Amino acid sequence: MAPPTRPPVTEDDLQGFRYLDHFGALFGGLHDCATARDPAGNRELFFDQYACLILLYYFSPVLTSLRGLQQATTLQKVQRRLGIRPTALGSLSEAATVFDPQLLRPIIAELAGRAVPVVTGREAEALRGLTAVDGSLLPALSRMAWALWQDEGHRAAKMHVHFEVFKAVPCEATVTPAACSELEQLRATLQAGRLYVLDRGYAGYWLLGAILAAGSSFIARLQEDAAFTLLQERPVPAAAAAAGVVRDVVVRRLGGTHHKDEVGRPLRLVWVRTGKARADGSPEVLLLCTDRLELAAELVALGYRYRWWVELFFRWLKCILGVRHLISQSANGVTLQVYLALIASLLISLWTGHKPSKRTFEMICFYFSGWATADELQTHIRKLQEQAADTS
Repeated sequence: MAPPTRPPVTEDDLQGFRYLDHFGALFGGLHDCATARDPAGNRELFFDQYACLILLYYFSPVLTSLRGLQQATTLQKVQRRLGIRPTALGSLSEAATVFDPQLLRPIIAELAGRAVPVVTGREAEALRGLTAVDGSLLPALSRMAWALWQDEGHRAAKMHVHFEVFKAVPCEATVTPAACSELEQLRATLQAGRLYVLDRGYAGYWLLGAILAAGSSFIARLQEDAAFTLLQERPVPAAAAAAGVVRDVVVRRLGGTHHKDEVGRPLRLVWVRTGKARADGSPEVLLLCTDRLELAAELVALGYRYRWWVELFFRWLKCILGVRHLISQSANGVTLQVYLALIASLLISLWTGHKPSKRTFEMICFYFSGWATADELQTHIRKLQEQAADTS
């Protein structure tokens, strides 16, 4: 049985353009992108307009496909507020291949810099710059040959995200085929002044050395059988023991004596009990490594626990915001879609001063669908801002 045909999008289905009005300043610098390849001046859909359309797609639940987005461009309200003309489906598809997604990365960084902390206090000060890094797969169609993964029957893209924990916002990202090196992606995007928190999939000793060389620090989980040369055994204070710390040592180097010293300085290893049990019934213990020798052991454990926030962000981005539904089949188009999803998430954080949540996203969608008034949306945002002020 064929799926039911969706009714056409009408102007009554879309509102909330007041929140899109200031995007002209946000995306204005993108307008001339790809115009040099059109000396005849025939281009009618520009990068800034395309970016606004994708944001409209994310914030309007009535828009569920590229065809629905194309239909929205035929509406006078959309044309008037976004400054576009009726756009053919082929033009939208072509736009996803010609506009440069790398021009969006400075916008992501700028918006992340404007975000306010949602976590403050002694821990946030001690773990300043805590940035969780991880990758997440976006399943792709089998005909997307560039998205190589596992074998010929599987395709996926991977987004590699740097997540600034105490602001609860993404601050850097790249998109690659799934079959790529996460470690190399991180090395290529390292920044100074960060405290990177990494799962054991990133536990390459050469990468830890690269992080230090870039002017940053790390808290990284290592394999439980990691070899090291002991320098100093440290006592475990009561506060650290209460946080699950069972051992704290300073090591001269990681790896065996026959291996090259990739880091080149003393490091710290902290063993932390998680409270879970392994398959054999023994308690699960994590081995954490950091260059922060002065950091309290319980804060090392806490910093690693915050790594889970990037996993929660992936769930928000894929399941709530809907980025896992790809509306382009090209590598360029998927990258554009991911970067604009990150911008959409950042805008919600800036509007509310709060972590994006399902309830807030629902309220924004209600507004863009005409079910909630501007005053009702503002009341919701004001309550979130007051909650953030009360907890700061």
